[in-house]
This record gives sequence, C-alpha cells and structure tokens, in this order.
Amino acid sequence: MDPNLQYWQSNGQSFLSRLRLWFRILDPSSVLSSQAEIEQARKLIQNEGHTQRNEKVANAWLLSLSSVHPDTGGVISPVFRSQVFLPISAPLVVASLIPHKGIKPALFWQFLLQTYCAGFNHSNRNATATKDNKTSMKQSILIVGTVAYSTFAGALPQIILKRFRLIGAVAETFSRSLLPIPLSACLAAFSVMVIRSEEADNGIRVFDSNGNAVGVSKAAGSKAIKETALSRAALFGTTAAVPTLLLALLKRAEFVKRNPMIIAPVRHISTAIIFGLMIPVSFSLFPHFGKVKRENLEEEFKSIDSNGELFYHRGL
Repeated sequence: MDPNLQYWQSNGQSFLSRLRLWFRILDPSSVLSSQAEIEQARKLIQNEGHTQRNEKVANAWLLSLSSVHPDTGGVISPVFRSQVFLPISAPLVVASLIPHKGIKPALFWQFLLQTYCAGFNHSNRNATATKDNKTSMKQSILIVGTVAYSTFAGALPQIILKRFRLIGAVAETFSRSLLPIPLSACLAAFSVMVIRSEEADNGIRVFDSNGNAVGVSKAAGSKAIKETALSRAALFGTTAAVPTLLLALLKRAEFVKRNPMIIAPVRHISTAIIFGLMIPVSFSLFPHFGKVKRENLEEEFKSIDSNGELFYHRGL
C-alpha cells in the first residue's frame, strides 16, 4: 500500500482529525516545492516515517500527502493539487455566481470553472483502473462532455432571464438567487460522478486492515464516487447558499438601503470566505481511506478474514 494511504488509515478516521490534517495540508506555499524536494520527502518517509513527531518528518508527510497521488505514486500536477484548489477556483466561483448582464460572460466563467473542476476531479480520482487507449479515449470524451453540459447548465439562470425575458421580482429572485443553489450543488456532484465513472465500471483496489490488496471491487468504486460527489455538492451548494442568505438579511438593514453599492463587495467577499472555509470541511466529510463492510461488496470478498471491514482509497 502507498505510504499516503497508510498515513490516512492511522491519522484520518475521525472528522476532527481529518479537519485538522486538511488545514495543514492546504497550505498553498507547499506547491512551490520542486520535484526533487518531493522525492526527498518520500525517501525520508520511507526511512523514518514511523517517527511522525519529528518536525522534519511531519513536514515531509504533509508535502507527500498534498503532492503525490496515493494510487500511482506519481507527482500530481501543481495546478490540480489540493493546496491550490482555493486560490485557483475561488475567483472562478465568485465570478460564476455574480449576476451577469448577458449570457456570454456567464458561459465564459462557467466554462473556466467547470473545466478546472473536471481537471481536479480527474487528477485526484482513484487511479486503480488500468489505462489503455480505449479507456483514455472514453475518459477524454466524458471530460469534454461534462464540461460542455455543465457550462450550459451553470449559465441556465442567466439564459432564462435573457431569452425568456422574465419580468417581476419573484421571477428574478428565483433565477438569480434561488436556482443557483441547487444547480451549483448538482453540477458539482454530476462532474464527479461522470468523470470518475470508470471507478464504478472497472472497480477500485480494496485492502485489508494490514494494508494488503485483496482485490478490485466495483461496489467500493461506486461508494467512493458517491461520497466524493456528496462532499463536492456540500462545498458548492453551501458556497452558493450562505452568501444569498446573508444578502437577504443585509438588504433589510437601513444602512444597506442607504448604501446599495455595498451589496456587490459583500457578495464577493462572503462567497470567497465561505468557499475557503468549506473546502477543508467538505474534504473531511468522509475518510480519505474509507471503510466498507465485506457484506456490501461482491461475493469474492465475503470469505476474506478481515474482522468484517475492508478499506479503499476514496480519492478527492
């Protein structure tokens, strides 16, 4: 088993422990580490990984967890590492949720956001499935299709307002404030489920309590996808919902009524703050090294002696 997964197995089984760990992993300064530094950290872990209280080893673990893929052992592209998810996607989320004057700006920002999310989901998936030319072609088609569909669907509120020329406060409030909340959550979950569908089709590697691979399970792959999709829906749905509620309350204040220009900066800042706070929370909702009962897997796993539980890499 990859050392990263062993670390998650021993240090990330409770929500609070995962949350504390993610706050440390998401330090954006670590993305500046070179390939040589990452390789050196991996070697240090292999030699002294058991001495986790050593500060140098602890920092090596954090660098490895944030930069190395647990399944392939390869270094993740700096653009799609977890610690840059906030600085790259936050501006895109803010821009995609603000009211636009036309359809083209809405499509543009949605395209950038959905493209980045698709790349992030693909780079941080469970990579058990064997890669061949046929699988790669299918995956490329799924990514392109997901980005195209999500871009159009994400701009739907603006399209409704522009094309159907809805008038009235109720219709405008629904399209600009209410519809983006479930839409953002559903599209985030949709992107994960489609782009990572190969995990349910081909299965992912399952481990016993000692870290030994015992087989490949499609049921575990489906569970990993569902958990990640739910965590991503919670991230984007909450990010869309909380600023909307905050603005609804602020609009009743006399100060805001006298200074309506304050609404726009409050919307942008609150969206960025909520998104930043929700990233470690959403990443921590489910264990990175998940548990699954043998009876919930295929028949071949039910005869394995593992105290009733097996483990799998959920992905991110």
